[in-house]
Amino acid sequence: MKKYSVKKEHIRELFKSFNNLNVLVIGDVMVDSYLWGNVSRISPEAPVPIVTIKQKEKRLGGAANVALNLQALGATPILCSVIGVDYDGLAFLDLLKQQKLSQKGILKSRERVTTVKTRVIGNNHQLVRVDEESEEDIIASETDQLLQLISFILQHDKIDVIIFEDYNKGLITNKIISKTVDLAKKLGIPVAVDPKKKNFLNYKGVTLFKPNLKELKEGLKLDMNTDNLNELQKVISSFRVKQKIDTILLTLSEKGICTNSRSTKEIIPAHYRNIADVSGAGDTVISVAALCLALETNPILTAALANLAGGLVCEQVGVVSLDKDQLLKEALNLDIIR
Repeated sequence: MKKYSVKKEHIRELFKSFNNLNVLVIGDVMVDSYLWGNVSRISPEAPVPIVTIKQKEKRLGGAANVALNLQALGATPILCSVIGVDYDGLAFLDLLKQQKLSQKGILKSRERVTTVKTRVIGNNHQLVRVDEESEEDIIASETDQLLQLISFILQHDKIDVIIFEDYNKGLITNKIISKTVDLAKKLGIPVAVDPKKKNFLNYKGVTLFKPNLKELKEGLKLDMNTDNLNELQKVISSFRVKQKIDTILLTLSEKGICTNSRSTKEIIPAHYRNIADVSGAGDTVISVAALCLALETNPILTAALANLAGGLVCEQVGVVSLDKDQLLKEALNLDIIR
């Protein structure tokens, strides 16, 4: 890594500045449902464990988990998404209310079901996940309604950064992307993206693009040895230039995180963690990276903090939001801090 260091006081001020930021999160929202229980025997009906349920829980998921992470970091998120007119949609709105999150960017559709992911967890290990969802693109009238909402919020709220949180559930279409990015450029608002395969090549001209290695290989149809990090940087640089993206932040799982821009190309190693569950780690990474982007933070520090945050949430079972105090405490001990 190039010689780079930052003072502890700068880190403390950066974390305080998170509290002043407003973030528009556009993406697929869902309800994360959990059935927690114990396993003591195998079913006589099939070779599967019997889970005796002890606790049921519902949490905000998908793009809504990004909003929770932003809120935990001190920022004010506004969600823009579509839910169904159904029982799970009501549960989602109730969860928003409980978390004191705004509902003004949420559209209700009679054409769709609210996405629900139900995880059955026995003896603290996920045994199965059951998904209820619609993956078709939202219809034209809903696209236009959503764009009107996005435009209204961008022009009437002080939005410091936009996040596209794409889960391939049909909310984010090429029209939503292009119109929002154009408006963001006119207003001088940076755009950060957590992509999936379907729209991977549609995010032209965004400020920050954060895929993981699997998404990069699928999105670019790569058939190469990704262990060769120098070759990987060349591939990322070529893609970044072609797509007119300012910075690509590539998460590499146990290998850490790669940041690639015109001025900076670095790979920051992962921290040793007692990994319990990787669910939601990407949500945490994009949340930290987007806030740093809004504050024009050095790309190496941005990558280091996002990398650290992603590892922290992997130590807990299920999709959880970040602990800001814990992140700050560990951030002050990074190698680049003096």
